[in-house]
Amino acid sequence: MNKDESIRFATKFLEDLLSFFGINVAVYSTVDDEVIQLAIPSTSMNSLLIGRDANNLRALQHTVSAALISREGELTRVNVDVADYKRQRADRVAEQAEDWIREVRTSGEPKRLNLNAADRRVVHKVAQDYSDISTHSEGEGRNRQLIIEKNC
Repeated sequence: MNKDESIRFATKFLEDLLSFFGINVAVYSTVDDEVIQLAIPSTSMNSLLIGRDANNLRALQHTVSAALISREGELTRVNVDVADYKRQRADRVAEQAEDWIREVRTSGEPKRLNLNAADRRVVHKVAQDYSDISTHSEGEGRNRQLIIEKNC
């Protein structure tokens, strides 16, 4: 499948998957940086679709991505969002990152944080705006931590 076919397939696959659970909505799709962005509009089932710690959302992404891989799609990376949940969460994490950076600047002590990959990316991006602050990640898998520290 070429890029356009991959996008159409991913969109239809997610719509069909949702309709299996009685959620009949139009899924909106775009491509950003070789990642298919699939947006599910707000429904009464938002909390079910997102799940605890966004686990259901990640499962939806994984399922759509696996289907694309099995069909040999040109694009196989997928990001699924429900009612702008991920964007709103990223905004909250960015605000919190500003506080963490102020804390590190004031104390001079590094800050170690247990964050998921998406949240770590947000903090890394916010920290790029500060020439006196650096961030890096250490560890593997679920034990991976983000470290915010003041440059010497």
